[in-house]
Amino acid sequence: MADTPEAIRKSVRTYMFVGAVLFVGTIVTVLVATVPAFDVGEHGFDKWDCILGLTIATIKASLVAFIFMHLNHEKKAVYWLFGSGLCMVCSLAGLTALAMYSPIFDKYFFSGH
Repeated sequence: MADTPEAIRKSVRTYMFVGAVLFVGTIVTVLVATVPAFDVGEHGFDKWDCILGLTIATIKASLVAFIFMHLNHEKKAVYWLFGSGLCMVCSLAGLTALAMYSPIFDKYFFSGH
């Protein structure tokens, strides 16, 4: 923790910088979602817009977790828990994607009524 006035000023500068980055990230997300000039991929919302939006959201969430929630000062066990949670989210997203592209058409599973 900050014990001296210099350390407190440094912490405030860090928080202000991260807050500004979060604000700019929010503005970029809104621009990508609403302004056609910032649209990536094909016209309208497509997978590239989704990937860009989720990338910006991941960066913003990581900044909040590491700076504002002080995960950058934690022990290794916290990093393992945080990383395992991220791996679980990615695994569940992958399983969902597999289920979307390979649906089950079994007469006992899906009756079609």
